Amino acid sequence: MAVDQQTRSAARQSCANQILNPVQRLSGISVFLPAHNEEDSIQRVVDGFRAELPKLTDDYEIIVVNDGSSDQTGQIAERMALKDKRVRVVHHPLNQGYGAAVISGINAASKAYVLLSDGDGQFDPADSALLAAKVSDCDVVVGRRLRRADPLMRRLNGTAWSTLMRLLFGLRITDMDCGFKLFRREILANLELEAKGAMLTTELMAKLAGRGARITEVDVHHLPRLAGEQSGNSLRVIVRAFKELFGLYWKVRAARLIPGAKRR
Repeated sequence: MAVDQQTRSAARQSCANQILNPVQRLSGISVFLPAHNEEDSIQRVVDGFRAELPKLTDDYEIIVVNDGSSDQTGQIAERMALKDKRVRVVHHPLNQGYGAAVISGINAASKAYVLLSDGDGQFDPADSALLAAKVSDCDVVVGRRLRRADPLMRRLNGTAWSTLMRLLFGLRITDMDCGFKLFRREILANLELEAKGAMLTTELMAKLAGRGARITEVDVHHLPRLAGEQSGNSLRVIVRAFKELFGLYWKVRAARLIPGAKRR
């Protein structure tokens, strides 16, 4: 992706120094929520975004990606969609994993900006304004959890994984797997993603960095999980992440370090 380097450098500096403006208006935003067995949370999460998004834009949609839930998540989401045309549902007949849900959400998004937020209710929809305030001169704004409201072992595993990904791919992202990120939709165009599990976030960020995307971070709140069960710390999920890492390492590294791409 050919970009004037002086312009890119100036934009990066602006991206880093921009003062937060909590009422930054966007031309349009698609919020997508990966959800697996979140029947006790999904209504509350969608309602939270329905309350906050009008403060950011007049044109928004909320996409629930029901990743093969065995509970009532899909049915609840469909009922919400029937009542509000701005709510949409994408169904996976079988559980395919977090990465597959993210890919489906990206593909379903139609607005100029795309916000990823986990469907478990651990992110505050009001913090969307913090990300929006930083996106005018950036391509990607990554949430950085101030105080991660997870069990100790999950926090330790997350820190170790983020550190490993930074070392392997030269990514200067503190909280790699924070499920709260805002993208310009154009930077996601024609992006081929293969990981279906937790490796997806690293693949996504590495390939965007390889495209020369302007990436910054902003502190966001992380809330305790009020319902449902976390699966990110399960042995099955961890094993799958490392299998995908071994299988995709060279492809992702090549995409990250394409000729002319500036390390960041």
